[in-house]
Amino acid sequence: MAGREVFGKEEIEEVISVLKRGVLFRYGFDKEREGIFKVKQFEEEFASYVGSRYALGVSSGSAALKVALESLNLPKGKEVIAPCFTFVATIEAIEEAGLKPVLCEIDHSLNISPEDIKKKITKDTVAIMPVHMMGCSAKMDEILQIAKERGIFVIEDACQATGASFKGKKVGTFGEMGAFSFDYVKVMTTGEGGMVVTDNEELYKQAEFYHDHGHPHLTGVGRGEERRMRKGFNYRMNEIKGALGLAQLRKLESIITRQKENKKAIKKEIQKIGGIEFRELPDENGEIATFLTIFLKNKEDAEKFKGLMKENGVSPAILNYWHFIANIEIAGGCFPVSQSILERSVSIEIKTIMDAALIDKIIDTFKKAAKAVI
Repeated sequence: MAGREVFGKEEIEEVISVLKRGVLFRYGFDKEREGIFKVKQFEEEFASYVGSRYALGVSSGSAALKVALESLNLPKGKEVIAPCFTFVATIEAIEEAGLKPVLCEIDHSLNISPEDIKKKITKDTVAIMPVHMMGCSAKMDEILQIAKERGIFVIEDACQATGASFKGKKVGTFGEMGAFSFDYVKVMTTGEGGMVVTDNEELYKQAEFYHDHGHPHLTGVGRGEERRMRKGFNYRMNEIKGALGLAQLRKLESIITRQKENKKAIKKEIQKIGGIEFRELPDENGEIATFLTIFLKNKEDAEKFKGLMKENGVSPAILNYWHFIANIEIAGGCFPVSQSILERSVSIEIKTIMDAALIDKIIDTFKKAAKAVI
């Protein structure tokens, strides 16, 4: 994923503007910072970009998930439904918030199965946390209908899908809360960092209080004089990250456009190969093209295919332990449908900067592997 690929003078200039003033903390020091609030500006521009009323910058995508969950003040010990296939932070955040993760199967979109959600809901279910995996939206229309019928919250994990959309609406803005990640391997990066978004003013306030030890951030009142509003912790974003976020956000659409072009060029050629199946995309126009995924008929063929790719200098993505097995180690359960889907999958990362020679090499490698395996 591409944010790190396009670092340039824009990021340097934004960071220098912070360093010149010497204020790295996002709150206070008004005189020294000369009216420059990079995190606040980043929040405003990000909210505008995704189409949410409020956005809150935090220290990481993992923090964004935790802050979103805590802002809802859900009863401790209750259940939150999440996919078995997601980066482990999704499941960790649920546990860290004092809630019980209940895992669901995925379908061929590599996202949570709405049908399995229905089977896993109990009287203790308080929320669903769909994850928009690998740049592609979950089936949000079906998920929202399930949540509405049962009166439960939806918290979207959009950490792998910044900029993606579903039927014209940006992911992360469908549920009560949405969480994004800007770590070093995301489509836009601040090194580490995250964002929480919502349209609900009270939820935004709860998130804002929680992410900074319960501070209410009152205008004209010093931090030491503020009254603690609630239990909280330190998940603040600093001004360096805010500055980097501004530069990266302004490049995001061009990053996504170039990734889509690169993926399209590769897919156009490899779709001529018989015996492979492509990942289901609930909204092909809305995905951000960070990965291209195919399925083979069985695990053995997939492993052989990936081995041949490595031999030819094209590295397939590793999607097993930290995105699947580790989650089961935490939350338990058996997921034969998901395991079968993942064992048969072959994925490659799509980068922003891919010249014709690299694209041709990937296409040629797929064709060679297919000829030997299929």
